[in-house]
Amino acid sequence: MTVWVKPSHGDCVEPKEILWNDAAISFYERRFLLNVYTTPESLYCAKLRVLLRHKQTQWHEISPAGGCGDAGYLEIVPAGTMPAIVDGSFSLADSEAIAEYLNETIIEPAMLPDAAAARARCRERSRFHDTRLEPELRKLFSQIGEAGRDSQIVRLQGKILNQRLDELSRLLVSDASLDTRHLTLGDCGFPISFAWIDAFTPVLGLTLDWPPAVILYRTQIGIHPAVREELDAYSAPIRAWMQSKFTAESTKGVND
Repeated sequence: MTVWVKPSHGDCVEPKEILWNDAAISFYERRFLLNVYTTPESLYCAKLRVLLRHKQTQWHEISPAGGCGDAGYLEIVPAGTMPAIVDGSFSLADSEAIAEYLNETIIEPAMLPDAAAARARCRERSRFHDTRLEPELRKLFSQIGEAGRDSQIVRLQGKILNQRLDELSRLLVSDASLDTRHLTLGDCGFPISFAWIDAFTPVLGLTLDWPPAVILYRTQIGIHPAVREELDAYSAPIRAWMQSKFTAESTKGVND
């Protein structure tokens, strides 16, 4: 198996073969047996890190040298998507599937309630983020640079985001089992998407009406150390991504 190891102090090093048996795995590799494949700015990678931080587990974060489409990476993760994990000889892609797997294999703290109905509500909330809120937010990523900005798209997406925030508000208010004292699988994506919305709002001139229930929910889940730590760490990749769009536009102007 070929992996690209990204040390905490530097760039990716050359691929190396890891044989998954006790004799071949060094102390360093044994300590970081849970390998997590990410890209710095990925929203879903940040969502997964909230879970990892809350579980207080150790992981080794890896950036494939050639990106998602690299042939070596596809040997490890056939779907070619990130995030992905390699846990021993087991590999898995898709942030939702990974979250469920880690919640079952790293027992404490549990991130789903005991009652079946409450677990279903958590999953409903998570799917709302992944299928309703985030896809509409994602449509604004292409609008950050002024040169390619379409004001009609920005206005439309601002309107849809307001609709999604209203829907989220109703979802939260109607959930009698919601207990934000406990961080669940249903909560991990929202603080990350909210951070991107905050970054986009002044640049795109969005006018958003945050419902009180959403503001309260955001505040309450933001108290959890795992959320605070990830948002603190993730602010730099958000700024870097935003700046890369402005820099690319400036460079293009100079070269034209």
